[in-house]
Amino acid sequence: MMKQPKRLAAPIALAITTTLVASAALAQTVDTARIEAGGQNDWLTYHGSYKSYHYSPLAQINAGNVANLGVAWIHIPGRSTRGLQSMPLAADGVLYYSGSYSRVFALNGATGEVIWSYFPELDEALVARQTHSPYNRGVAIGEGKVFVGTMDGRLIALDMKTGKLAWETKLLDSQKLTVGFTGAPLYANGNVVIGAQGGEWPGRGPIFGVNAASGAKKWEFLTVAGTEEAQKTWGNDSWRTGGGGGWMPGTYDSETSTIWWGTANPAPLYDWSGGDWKTQGARPGDNLYTSSVIGLDVDSGKLKFYHQELPHDAWDFDSAVGEFLMLDRDGKKLTVHPNKSGYIFVYDREAKVQNVWRITENSNFVKNIDPKTGELIGRRDFTAGKVAEPLCPHISGGVSWNSGSYNPKTGLYYKLGQEWCMTLDIVKTTPVVAPQAQLNIGANFTIAKPPSGEIYGHLDARDPVTGAKKWEVRFPEPPLASVLSTGGNLVFVPDSRGTVHAYDAENGTELWNHSDGTGHQGGIISYSVNGKQYIAITAGFGGMAADDYAPTFGGVYKSMPRDDGALIVYSLK
Repeated sequence: MMKQPKRLAAPIALAITTTLVASAALAQTVDTARIEAGGQNDWLTYHGSYKSYHYSPLAQINAGNVANLGVAWIHIPGRSTRGLQSMPLAADGVLYYSGSYSRVFALNGATGEVIWSYFPELDEALVARQTHSPYNRGVAIGEGKVFVGTMDGRLIALDMKTGKLAWETKLLDSQKLTVGFTGAPLYANGNVVIGAQGGEWPGRGPIFGVNAASGAKKWEFLTVAGTEEAQKTWGNDSWRTGGGGGWMPGTYDSETSTIWWGTANPAPLYDWSGGDWKTQGARPGDNLYTSSVIGLDVDSGKLKFYHQELPHDAWDFDSAVGEFLMLDRDGKKLTVHPNKSGYIFVYDREAKVQNVWRITENSNFVKNIDPKTGELIGRRDFTAGKVAEPLCPHISGGVSWNSGSYNPKTGLYYKLGQEWCMTLDIVKTTPVVAPQAQLNIGANFTIAKPPSGEIYGHLDARDPVTGAKKWEVRFPEPPLASVLSTGGNLVFVPDSRGTVHAYDAENGTELWNHSDGTGHQGGIISYSVNGKQYIAITAGFGGMAADDYAPTFGGVYKSMPRDDGALIVYSLK
């Protein structure tokens, strides 16, 4: 259902307009061509540009002067329940970002002065029932609007200059399904694309295409049994147990008008079928299109191609990571996509596998993945009861849902890997086919050390196509935030303890660090205002992975709040 602003007026939200800065008045339209070009002063979409490099060509802050980096300004969004997880955007000197409860802010990028803020009126009782909330991972901008999803199933468009409501469209019956939107939308070619939560709930994990100008819903693609072919891969009508979804934004290939999107796992997470998973257990079969990479026509939502990275995913190592590096290599157009398992898939532009490599040392859910076909080799499928050998990696993944960074100057892909495992006790549950508030997991588990020794994380600098490693930096606990590389020969890593590190992009030498006072698990970008370069980082810890840090690692995590957050912006002193 779509609503227009005249009918909604004040009760729907509180929009506060304070000061409009001169740069905003001179703002240019953000459209598909501008996002495609990826201008160096801005950060116009979640992944920086449609190429998904998470790279800024700005070089004012560089390896020679990064030691002079200091805090320029800080913004506190308030009510940061479960920390701050969003990726800021920047356009024409204005920084846009979201906080928990889908709060949206427009700030003067040079001073941090609030231009406007928007707090949607939410169904608080519903939000309190949800397990994966109330965090929000970002907004999209386009056609003079800022787009944000809400936990109660709405997509909202705000005027970029004033923060006033342009339209809102109800896409999900969140009261019934108890899921909503936590991931950022993607703007492309007059459309706003957003994927629902799914994974552990008995829904069908839809991805939506909405008209950016009017808010009218154009299409809906179901990631669980969305076609006749897919429905046949769920034995015994087990598609009713659901899962899937696409809760992180993918990217757009303008040459073919195709949306690339990653999908989440089927429900329940863990199955008890053992080696008979084709015919037995909670959800017999491959379970298309869960744990897959899919290509959709941006205007119709029609499926163009897919590759299921993990058929019958029995480990919750899904494909919902939204990072799709669009590369040109030796005359070939390639797409690089990290799977949560720690395997990195390299595709052609029709999702045909060109290579598969692994970033983690500790991995035993399969013996390997065939680099030529993507076929799983020697998979471990469990029966009910305790699993004798720990499963690696841990359910939080060999890689996080946050993004790495590709630097076209060095040709290196900077990506965080996580070395941890888990004990596992598979529980044979009654299939859940009706909406419910709580998760359908099918197992009990605890974090465990890997066979190689202690838990740790690492930043790798690798060739994105072959996986060849040039250097590595280790961290005592796995970092969970996104990575940024820049034209200044720098790689920035905000770690879990709360320290931001800057490394030499060529050799990994640490050149600078600074404490933000709390852990990181969100985005980092760079932009420029009036000729001055800034680095913006979201800080604030909490959520499904971060909640394990205090009991597992102790130390600074014992006192680290999980209901606090700040946007911290750096520039040269």
